[in-house]
Amino acid sequence: MYKKISQEMTAFLSGCPTAFHAVEKIGKELANNGYVRLRENEEWRVLPGGKYYVTRNDSSIIAFGIGTEVEDYSFNIAASHSDFPTFKIKENAEIEVKKKYMQLNTEGYGGMLCATWFDRPLSVAGRVIVKEKEHFTTKLVDVDRDLVMIPSMAIHMNRAVNDGYAYNKQVDMLPLFGGEDSKKGDFKRIIAEAAGVLEESVYGSDLYLYNREQPSVWGAQEEFISSQHLDDLQCAYASLKGFLEGHHEKSINVYACFDNEEVGSGTKQGAGSTFLYDILRRINMGLGKTEEDYYRAVAGSFMLSADNAHAVHPNHPEKTDVGNCVYMNEGIVVKSHAGQKYTSDAVSIALFRGICEKAEVPVQFFANRSDEAGGSTLGNISSAKVSLNAVDIGLPQLAMHSAYETAGIKDTYYMIRAMKEFFSSHFCEKEGIIFMV
Repeated sequence: MYKKISQEMTAFLSGCPTAFHAVEKIGKELANNGYVRLRENEEWRVLPGGKYYVTRNDSSIIAFGIGTEVEDYSFNIAASHSDFPTFKIKENAEIEVKKKYMQLNTEGYGGMLCATWFDRPLSVAGRVIVKEKEHFTTKLVDVDRDLVMIPSMAIHMNRAVNDGYAYNKQVDMLPLFGGEDSKKGDFKRIIAEAAGVLEESVYGSDLYLYNREQPSVWGAQEEFISSQHLDDLQCAYASLKGFLEGHHEKSINVYACFDNEEVGSGTKQGAGSTFLYDILRRINMGLGKTEEDYYRAVAGSFMLSADNAHAVHPNHPEKTDVGNCVYMNEGIVVKSHAGQKYTSDAVSIALFRGICEKAEVPVQFFANRSDEAGGSTLGNISSAKVSLNAVDIGLPQLAMHSAYETAGIKDTYYMIRAMKEFFSSHFCEKEGIIFMV
């Protein structure tokens, strides 16, 4: 069972070389399950019992299913993110080296582990904007072959590399694209061919490197799974599965997957934008509700901010808190921080523990060492626009932000079960008491 679910997840991951591809794949899954696409620039007609989804920038997506008894409704929201650290291709990409090599000019997107990108088969994917007569169309691109590689420098040329080395992204991290037979313009030609369009019709692009290595299930008992993009498409996938399986007549279930979490979420499609706020307001208006109804609904709503967490590293257990540390295959992680980098508090933790208890899945607790600065995620950022009870959760993994990350084979199953239970519940607050039914 665990292996089957992990294989289904990695099949999903393998088809998502960029956030654009992830959102397209999620949209297709939603459409296959009866969800109707809405567009932000068109009039909406939403009805009780209806199922809908919306995209923004082709890289963020929000889906919602409306219960049939929404006189006194609330929102059940699960949020994850579609992006991951990588290298973006610059507009003028080709760099010629001594008329013998052709490199691609890149810049870092997010906080990647640079060393993990060396000596692996890589390719390029993303989107291009194509001019067709008098209008512009978006086309997704995936050069589906081993196209480039970032070669390591031999230890003979840098004897101190194993003593610590600071990688320069403009020098060390440029991928090798071609040899002396390559010429300027080859890259744009290959991209146009992959998009199935004429080269001169491409007017803009967002292109990124991605790791071509296939996912692997491994370990003495086949208990681990390694893949690219586990952070955070593992949570995005599990949340989607739970969303599609869960339902409650008095709730409006919301699945949100935001882009640009790895670079701060401060874009028009990020968790710091108005995307979630706009969608929730338009649902409320579409149902004929008042502004007062909206605020009452949000006050009784609950969000799960789902983004992966750091498992104890076997070589460096001292890097994690002595008691609030987590392990792969031992359940969903609840993340807390005194400085409020995470949204979790006593109320939201208690509610989530209740969900997991009903779902019969284990829960673990994570906190950073008190003398180490930790990362943050999209929960608090989105709460600045839509303030509601929220808890930060995730799945434990090793090598976060590596080009090839590792997680436990059981944990995706645990998250799907918890998400299904969450989306099958209804939350409301009366006289200061929160009810979960």
